[in-house]
Amino acid sequence: MNNSHQEDQFYLARKANTLRLRAGLISGIRRFFHNHDFLEVETPIRIPSPAPEEHIEAIPSGDWFLQTSPELCMKRLLAAGYPRIFQFCKCFRADERGSRHLPEFTMLEWYVTGFDYQQLMDQCEALLRTAIKDMEYAENIIWQGKTIHMISPWKRISVADAFARWAPLSSNEAMHQDLFDEVLVEYVEPHLGWERPTFLYDYPASMAALSKLKSSNPAVAERFELYIGGLELANGFSELTDANEQRNRFEEALQARAAKNRARYTMPETFLAALPSMPDAAGIALGIDRLIMLLAGASNIDDVIAFPPERL
Repeated sequence: MNNSHQEDQFYLARKANTLRLRAGLISGIRRFFHNHDFLEVETPIRIPSPAPEEHIEAIPSGDWFLQTSPELCMKRLLAAGYPRIFQFCKCFRADERGSRHLPEFTMLEWYVTGFDYQQLMDQCEALLRTAIKDMEYAENIIWQGKTIHMISPWKRISVADAFARWAPLSSNEAMHQDLFDEVLVEYVEPHLGWERPTFLYDYPASMAALSKLKSSNPAVAERFELYIGGLELANGFSELTDANEQRNRFEEALQARAAKNRARYTMPETFLAALPSMPDAAGIALGIDRLIMLLAGASNIDDVIAFPPERL
C-alpha cells in the first residue's frame, strides 16, 4: 500500500459519520415527500442551454452545458400535468469555489401547483423540521458556537425591512447604485437566521429572473431565501407563467451577458413553448451540502462531501 493510497483511506474514514448523516437526511427528506404525495423525478444533467441569468455561469459540455439547475425541465413536467414533483440532482456552476461553494454540488428542488411563495415557506419549514426530527436531533442545533432554535414559527423579514435595519442604505438605493449583492452579503446576511431560521422575502423586481411579481406591489417579486446561521440555504418563489414576460426577461439577461462577454446561450424555446400550459405553482431549490454543514457543525463544505474536486 503506497503512502498516497493510505492517506486517502484515512481521509475518507474520517468522514464516515458525516457521510452517514448525509444519507440519513436525504432518506428523511424523501420520506417526507412520499408521505405528501410527491413524485420523485429525474431530468437530464446535460442540456442545450440553461436559463439565461446574468450572474450564473454554466460549465460547457461539448456544444451543450451541464445544468445550473433542473428548473426548466421540471417546469415542463408541471406543464404536462405533474402537480407535485421533487428531485435530488447534481448541478454545476463555473467560477464557484470556496468554503461554502463547489463547482459541482447537490441540489434538492421541488415544485407544488396551486401554491404561492408564502405557502412554500410553510412547507419548507415543515419539511426541514420533520427531517431533522426524524434523525433524532434536538430542537436546537449548534453552529459556529451558537445555538439556533429550530422550533416554529421561523422568522420572516422583507428585504426592505432587513436593509432598513442593518444596511447603510436602502434596498432601492443599493439597486440604483448596483450594490445590492455586495450590501446584502456584507451587512444583511451576517444577521440572518441566528436565533432561529429566517426567510428573507420580497426581493426587488429586477431580481425576479423566473418569479412572479407581487400583484399588490409590482416593485417586488414573490421570492424568498432561507437563512440559518447566516448561511443561505434555499431560494424559492411563486413561478412566472407568462411566456411573453419570461421571454423578455431572458432577452434582457442575454443582452447583459453579451455586454460582459459571457458564454452565449440560446433561447430555451421548448421551455417557453410549454410555459402557457403551466398552472400557478411555487418552486424552491435547496442546497443539500450546506444543510449538512449546519447539522455536522462543519465550517467548510469540503468536509461534508466524499471527494472535493482537488482530491480527484
